[in-house]
Amino acid sequence: MTDAIIDRARWRDATLPAAARADALIDEMTLREKTAQLFGIWVGVSSEGGEVAPHQHDMTPAPDLAEILPHGLGQLTRPFGTKPVDAAVGALSLMRTQQRIVAANRFGIPAMAHEECLAGFAAWGATAYPVPLSWGATFNPDLIRRMAGAIGADMRSVGIHQGLAPVLDVVRDARWGRVEETIGEDPYLIGTVATAYIQGLEGAGIVATLKHFAGYSASRAGRNLAPVSIGPREFADVILAPFEMAVRESGVRSVMHSYTDTDGVPSAADTGLLTGLLRETWGFTGTVVADYFGVAFLKELHRVAATLGEAANAALSAGVDVELPTVDAFGDHLLEEIAAGRLDPAVIDRALHRVLLQKIELGLLDPEWSPVPAALAHPTDDDGAGLDSDTAADALRGSVSLDPAANRQLAAEVAEQAIVLAANNGVLPLQAGQKIALIGPNADNPMAFLGCYSFPAHVGGAHPEVEAGIDLPTVAEALRRELPQDTLTVVAGCSIDGADTGGFDDAVTAAAEADVVIAVLGDRAGLFGRGTSGEGCDVESLALPGVQQELLDLLLDTGKPVVVTLLTGRPYALGSAPERAAAVVQAFFPGEEGGPALAGVLSGRTNPSGRLPVSMPAARGAQPSTYLTAPLGQASGVSNIDPTPAYPFGHGLSYTNFEFSDLVLDGPQQFPVDGETAVSLTLTNAGGRSGTEIVQLYLHDPVASVVRPVQRLIGYARVELDAGASARVQFTVPADVASFTGRDGQRIVEPGALELQFGVSSTDIRLRQQVELTGPTRPVDHTRRLHCDVRVTR
Repeated sequence: MTDAIIDRARWRDATLPAAARADALIDEMTLREKTAQLFGIWVGVSSEGGEVAPHQHDMTPAPDLAEILPHGLGQLTRPFGTKPVDAAVGALSLMRTQQRIVAANRFGIPAMAHEECLAGFAAWGATAYPVPLSWGATFNPDLIRRMAGAIGADMRSVGIHQGLAPVLDVVRDARWGRVEETIGEDPYLIGTVATAYIQGLEGAGIVATLKHFAGYSASRAGRNLAPVSIGPREFADVILAPFEMAVRESGVRSVMHSYTDTDGVPSAADTGLLTGLLRETWGFTGTVVADYFGVAFLKELHRVAATLGEAANAALSAGVDVELPTVDAFGDHLLEEIAAGRLDPAVIDRALHRVLLQKIELGLLDPEWSPVPAALAHPTDDDGAGLDSDTAADALRGSVSLDPAANRQLAAEVAEQAIVLAANNGVLPLQAGQKIALIGPNADNPMAFLGCYSFPAHVGGAHPEVEAGIDLPTVAEALRRELPQDTLTVVAGCSIDGADTGGFDDAVTAAAEADVVIAVLGDRAGLFGRGTSGEGCDVESLALPGVQQELLDLLLDTGKPVVVTLLTGRPYALGSAPERAAAVVQAFFPGEEGGPALAGVLSGRTNPSGRLPVSMPAARGAQPSTYLTAPLGQASGVSNIDPTPAYPFGHGLSYTNFEFSDLVLDGPQQFPVDGETAVSLTLTNAGGRSGTEIVQLYLHDPVASVVRPVQRLIGYARVELDAGASARVQFTVPADVASFTGRDGQRIVEPGALELQFGVSSTDIRLRQQVELTGPTRPVDHTRRLHCDVRVTR
C-alpha cells in the first residue's frame, strides 16, 4: 500500500466515527499485523537520545525489534522507568523510536507508551508524590484529582499515553507487602479517592489503568501472588465495590487483571469476571491489559494451560486484550492456535478493535499526528526540525523539568494533609528552644519518604552511581530549618531491618540529655525482599522491622517524652508505645516533601488533618483484621487473640477541638427501600485555631438476612473551620447505600431498622440516628446510587 493510498484510507479520516475507522483498518490488516497490536515490548530510552533498546528481563530473551516492527507494535513498556535518563533526552529517544515504528509498518501506526505512576511519574527527576495509602489518609478526593492531573500532564508532555495506576485493592491483611500501594481498608474510601485520581489522569490525556482486577489483596496470609479463598459475598461487596464505582464514574479506559486465582480460577482466564461482569454488566468499553507476564503465568504458575498457546487462547477468550510487558504468548504461539483451529480469529478482531479505538481516541491514527512530544515542540520548532541532528541530545539535556516548583508545592500539600496525629498528650506542637534528640534509622535518611514504585526506590537502587534526581530533605534537615532555635542531636540507633544493637547506648545517652525525643522509625521500600515494604516484601507479623521496637522501648524507659514518628508503608504494632509515648505521628511514605511536611506538623506550623485509612494494630500477630468485620471478627471471650486496634480506621487528632451537636432528621424516619432520607448536624471548631475535621458517616445494620459488617463507611465530609466557627453538614442517604449481596447472590435492599452513625473514627461515634426501611425486599443492580449527597453550609 503506497503512502498516498494510506493517506486517503477511511481509517485516517478523523471525521468518521472511531468504530468505523477501526473496522476499516482491521479489514486491511494481515493476521500477524493484527496480533502485533496486542502486545508490548519492554524497552529503555537511550541516555544519548538514540532509539530504545529491548530490555532484557527474566521471563524470555529480549525480542528482535527488526523482526517485529515491520508488522507493527501495540505498546512500548516503561521507556522512562527502566533506567535513569534525562527527561528531555528520554523524550527525544522515545520520539525517534516512534519514528522508527511508524516507518517500519505499512500503516504507519505508532505504539502506545505506558509507564508506572503510582506515586508520581516513575521517571528519573520526576516528582515523587506520597503513596496511595497517603492519598487515602487525606480523605480529600479533590486534592488527589489535582495531583493526578499534574502527574498526567508531565507524562503526556514527554510522549507517554498510558499510566498503570491506580490500585483499587482493598487491604484485608496488613502483612501484605503492597499495602503501601493501596488507598486503605475501606471500599468506599478507596472508590471515591481512586475515582478522583483517574479523573485527573484521564483529564490530562493519559489512559488510566485500574488494578488489580480482582482479589489480589485478599491472598492467603498476606503473601504476594498467593491464592485467594474468599466467598462470593465478600468478593462482591468488598473487593469489587471500588472497581465498580471507578468504572461507572471515572471515565477510566483500561483495566489490568490480577495475578491471583480466586477459588481456583485465575483472573487472567476468568471470562465471567473480565467479560461477563466488567463489560456486559458494568458496561466497560476500554482495554484489559495483562499484569506483567500474567498471560505466561497461566502456564508457568497457575498451570491451567499446558503451552503458551493455550495460555494466549485462554486469556484472549476471557477478555485480555493486550499482553504486557512483552511478547511471550501473543506472538507465534497465538498464531499457532489460530492455524490449528483452536481459536476463532474473531477473538483477535475483538481485542484489536478495542486497541485501535484507544489509539484513535489518542489521535495516533490521525493524518496530522506527530511523534514530537509537547516537551520538545518549541514554537520555532513545531515540526521537529533539528531534533534529528546528532547533537540534539546534548542541546536538549536539562531543558525539561519533571519536578517544577508547582509540583513540589502540590506534593507538600498532599503530604501535609496525609500525616496522621494518632496520639498526643500535649507535647505537640513542640515548644521552641528545646534540646531535641532525633533518634532512629529514618531520622536522617532521604529515602525514608519514598514508596516502592517511586523511581529512586524502584529503579535507582540498580544505579547507585546516579543521584536521586530530586531533592529529598531528611527529617533532620527539615527540623533544623523549621526550628532554628532548638538544639538537635541526631543518632540512628540501629538500621531499619538489621539485628545490630551497637548504636543503642548512644541513642539512650542522647535521649537522657534531651528535653524531648523524636523517634523516627519505619520502613525501607523495595522489591521482592529487598525492602521491608513493597511488592514481594510481605511480613510474618506487624512488629516494627529489625530491632526498632527494642530501640523504642529503651527510649520510652528513659522517662523523657517520646514522639514516635513513623515513616512506613503499612501500619505497625508499637508495643507499649500507645500507652507510654507522649505522641504518635504516622506518615505513610509521604513523598519528596515528606520531611518538611513532618517538620511542619511537629512544630505546629501545620495543623494535622490526616485520618487513618487503615487501622493501626495493638497486637503484632492479630492478622488478618480490618475494621470492616462481622461481630465474630471482633474481640470475644472465646479467643485469646484480641484484634482490637490501637488506633482505628478513620482516627486522627488535631491541634484544635471539634464538637458535634444538633442532630436533626431532615427527612422521614421511615422510608421505602427505593427512597431516601436526610440527616444534618452542626460541627463546631471549639478550639483556639483553625483546623479540619473529617465528618464520617457509618452504617450499622443490626439485623439482616446474612451476616453484615458491624459498620461500614458510606459517606464523609472534609470540613475546614476557623476557630469558633460552625458549619451545618447534611447527608442525604439513599436506601441504595444499604444494599448488600443476599443469600442467592443477588444484590438487595432489605426492609428493617438501620443506624446512621456520625463520628470522627470507626470507634468514636458522636451522634446516632435510627431509621427504618419499609416495603418488600428490593433487588438492585449496577445502576443503583453509590453515594450519599453531602452539603456543607457555613
